Amino acid sequence: MIEVVGHTAVDHICKVSHLPSPNASSSVLDRKVFFGGGAANIAAGIAVLGGEAALISAVGGEFAGSEYDKWMDQLKIDKRFFVVPDANTATAFMFTDPNGAQMTFFEWGASRAFETEQAPRLEFVHMATADPAFNVRVAELAAFSSFDPGQDIHRYTKEHLQVILENIEILIANQHEYVGMCKTLGISHEDLVKKVPISIETRSGDGCLITEQGTTTTIPAVTVPCVDPTGAGDGFRAGFLTAYAEGYDTVTAAKVGTVTASFIVEQAGCQTALPDRTRMKARYADTFGPLPDPEGSRRT
Repeated sequence: MIEVVGHTAVDHICKVSHLPSPNASSSVLDRKVFFGGGAANIAAGIAVLGGEAALISAVGGEFAGSEYDKWMDQLKIDKRFFVVPDANTATAFMFTDPNGAQMTFFEWGASRAFETEQAPRLEFVHMATADPAFNVRVAELAAFSSFDPGQDIHRYTKEHLQVILENIEILIANQHEYVGMCKTLGISHEDLVKKVPISIETRSGDGCLITEQGTTTTIPAVTVPCVDPTGAGDGFRAGFLTAYAEGYDTVTAAKVGTVTASFIVEQAGCQTALPDRTRMKARYADTFGPLPDPEGSRRT
């Protein structure tokens, strides 16, 4: 079972003519509403790939019985929710320009519950976007954990990051988030990477960098037509965590993550184009060669 902590959200994804400067406007060319939230996206991706996923999240009073709720039931996600009856489920408003540059505004809504809820003791957990103090408590209690700061990186203090980095096995973040963490911590990129056993830096179309035991490996991105980049990072995490939990080495697991992410960008919506195991393995074989058998399960 892979446990994922963080947001469940409703995504409003908009295509805009350009990203405006302050006090200016832009034309919305298209707007669609999708299932989202970093943690929920990852849990859904794991489930569609055939893994077992538990989602520790917060939802509003309108969530029970909703289409999103039914979708999670269909995927057999273990829902461990904090329910806030008088709040909205978290909502994200994302704006993407024709070049793929993106700007996001996020309403926390029910996710405020993380600030006061007691953190559970988890065996194999990924901490996605959520309240920093809650993630600190999760990291301190977890048997095995990975972490990505995501869109909430601006909420983390130096002390938050220091405690989390001392307690995790895997750090996954994009190049912008690495810059942000280095700035908050007041250290270099090289020193940040040294603080964790495994660091993974995703770089959009340039693939990802994996550093483990002082060795850095570059994994190229899978070239596909990109309709919308939203959710690609969550797709990567879902693929990586599923493979890593099954016993694949870090580099192979990152390749699975890269392949999984490639499906996400082909359609708008973070959970619209999630690949099942058969589709993922076929594209993996086309890109990297046949996917070998795992060395042995890390599942608990």
